[in-house]
Amino acid sequence: MGYDREMGSTGYAQDKPKLVNRLRRIEGQVRGIERMLEDDLYCIDILTQIGATMTALEQVGLRILEDHARHCVADALRSGDDEQARMKTEELLAAVERFAKTR
Repeated sequence: MGYDREMGSTGYAQDKPKLVNRLRRIEGQVRGIERMLEDDLYCIDILTQIGATMTALEQVGLRILEDHARHCVADALRSGDDEQARMKTEELLAAVERFAKTR
């Protein structure tokens, strides 16, 4: 289960440039944490940056999850194809479950 060419583009297609830029900033945050470790900075400062990075990554995940529900799942439900609707709904529920376990 993943991108389905028959159902059209991905839900996040219109936000793709923003999401890619955000991920690049997160990548920079991770490199900053690495430098903090290399420079023997204070533990709490490093943990604070790790928390901020995790929050930023979660926000990207939530946006993609929202777009999946509003686009991919909604399109499948509108299609009238019961199997496709069931598959996309199950896919969404599994993604929500995985996402909730990481919190």
